[in-house]
Amino acid sequence: MRFRLFTACAILFLAVACVNPPEFPNEPVITFESLNKTQIYQFTNGPLDSIQIHFSFTDGDGNLSQLDSGAVDVFLTDSRIGLESPFRLPAIPAEGTGNGISGDIFLNLINTTGVCCIFNNRLCAADPSYPVDTFTYTIQIQDRAGNRSNIIRTDVIEVLCLGQ
Repeated sequence: MRFRLFTACAILFLAVACVNPPEFPNEPVITFESLNKTQIYQFTNGPLDSIQIHFSFTDGDGNLSQLDSGAVDVFLTDSRIGLESPFRLPAIPAEGTGNGISGDIFLNLINTTGVCCIFNNRLCAADPSYPVDTFTYTIQIQDRAGNRSNIIRTDVIEVLCLGQ
């Protein structure tokens, strides 16, 4: 009986010991996953609206999320005008990050944060001859060591300029 128990424990130990943790590069790597929708109302002429951007990440040294309260981790850039919007990741604990980390990030953008139509160099334009504007976001993240990730691009987003 003891021999069987010892053998079972030894096999379990060997199985666990043979599983290698994933190896990720030290610089963050991101992958675009999805948008929850591809249309959003311009905030000046429509209802309160939002869009969610989902992307995944890996980081080999697990040093994502800035410790300095004024530092930025996520850079979101509007393709139409190159305007960069900075975002912060929530704190990620350092414990257990020796083999790297991976996960998903969901950015919720409310249309009051500048999601609007651009027409004839006018921001948040509402012109019947220009009912829809389209753009994409590029996204990049940075870890505490200053390593920047690759750049990803969202699917095309339509802004409904005239509201309902």
